Amino acid sequence: MANYSKSLDSAFHALADPTRRAVIARLIQGPAAVKELAEPFDIGLPSFMKHIKVLEDSGLIGSKKVGRVRTCRIQPKQLTAAETWLAKQRALWERRTDRLADYVENQLAKETKT
Repeated sequence: MANYSKSLDSAFHALADPTRRAVIARLIQGPAAVKELAEPFDIGLPSFMKHIKVLEDSGLIGSKKVGRVRTCRIQPKQLTAAETWLAKQRALWERRTDRLADYVENQLAKETKT
């Protein structure tokens, strides 16, 4: 459980930044060179590479360098783990809100009977 939690912490930390989320959104379409990924952002390449490193360290993306070109791609396993965790949380809260709705409806029904 501790490794799973640490892994999720790393993934959510990486996804907390809008630049990194935009990189993930682009890579969902397919692999891309770092230079291509950096184009939409008004930051220097060294700063952008820090974002790439955070994404790689979190396991959300992987990269491979061929010659002078570093190409990045999504690592779906880590995205799936984050999605699974979110789905479990959503199901938990939906059950709780359903129980609350049932309780309120029962209370209203009791009040209308009296």
